[in-house]
Amino acid sequence: MQIRNVAVIAHVDHGKTTLVDQMLRQAGIFRANEELVERVMDSNPLERERGITILSKNTAVHWGDVKINIVDTPGHADFGGEVERVLRMVEGVLILVDSAEGPMPQTRFVLRKALLLGLLPIVVINKVDRPDARLAEVHDEVLELLMELDADNAQLDASFVYASGREGWATTDLKEALEWSMASSERISSIGAWEGVRNLTPLFQTILGKLNPPSGDPTGPFQMLVSTLDFSPYIGRIAIGRVERGKVRVGDRVAVLPLGLPGPVDEAEVGMSRVMKLYEFTGLQRLDLEEARAGDIVALAGVEGVEIGTTLTDPESRERLRGIAVEEPTLSVDFSVNDSPFSGRSGKFVTSRQLRDRLFRELERNLALRVEETDSPDTFTVSGRGELHLTILMETMRREGYEFQVSRPRVIAKKAEDGSRLEPYEEVVIEVPEGMV
Repeated sequence: MQIRNVAVIAHVDHGKTTLVDQMLRQAGIFRANEELVERVMDSNPLERERGITILSKNTAVHWGDVKINIVDTPGHADFGGEVERVLRMVEGVLILVDSAEGPMPQTRFVLRKALLLGLLPIVVINKVDRPDARLAEVHDEVLELLMELDADNAQLDASFVYASGREGWATTDLKEALEWSMASSERISSIGAWEGVRNLTPLFQTILGKLNPPSGDPTGPFQMLVSTLDFSPYIGRIAIGRVERGKVRVGDRVAVLPLGLPGPVDEAEVGMSRVMKLYEFTGLQRLDLEEARAGDIVALAGVEGVEIGTTLTDPESRERLRGIAVEEPTLSVDFSVNDSPFSGRSGKFVTSRQLRDRLFRELERNLALRVEETDSPDTFTVSGRGELHLTILMETMRREGYEFQVSRPRVIAKKAEDGSRLEPYEEVVIEVPEGMV
């Protein structure tokens, strides 16, 4: 079976998760009588409450005889660590851009990461049915952004798709998009493939035609980079990533290579383990798999000592892949034991040991986070990518029953080579009425 691996990246609130919902529906993932909810990929309670994607997630659909692995990524810069680690699993990206707002700061951030990895972009100008849509202008703004980010010739030849994720249709023709967006909406309510009805077929066809199949030697020794982790109380830690080379079967012994420089690894550094379970992603499910080959995005269970960035290989080859580079934190805050008179009233985990264990356990999944111990055994310095990154961690821990107090956030400054002090900066977009400009 042919495979295409694609990540969906966008600025927050540009309709990414809604579009992925429609892709799942129109690929026949759900039964005709199945009750559907909006934003099915946002499974975390905080994601559904805030209307944003926090954790990257894997799914897959079948379009004809091709399996399309889709990686849904966060749209906020604070969760850029989630984006950076999953881009290594794909050959191309769907860049979603709002038809009225155009490219935004997060669009620039994630697009730059994708271009540096040599990924091919497919630009999806979404929400074309907005009354204030600027399709032609946004098209030109995206091309200017690609040139500004030093895209190569292949990347500059990006395909453009005009879509309405809410209505569930797409087209590659600008004139047709303008006509459809102005016409009365024809909502799609059935499941399956449509003939003669507006749908997402042009988007699927663009993915199949534009993106190359995964490159990787299926006959070579097994090699896989762990891009993300999950946990099951029944089978333990689950390693998720793309098979870069060779194949792996349930029961195979694999070498576990820790983080380090790419290339051959000394036998003393190598851990050995066995694959107990193997899963593939289909729709919202993980299905048991007996064998995975080069290009497949899969989950392996039972492998001990695995971390994000770990390389899994054939026991005889022991060749490490290049690790995952993540932007450094920009903000830090102190987490400490609650020593107020009201201590113990709002949580059940209140000791420094419990707080320490929970914070360091977060490092197993949260690649962009840093946790450091301080001179005080009751205080830990936590550094993240921004306010939202840190507050999501605080709220998650609070709901889990942890009680703690936090300090005022501090900007992390760095020293340049000449000794001058550097601070992180952000780009800000401010919308004002035209008459005020």
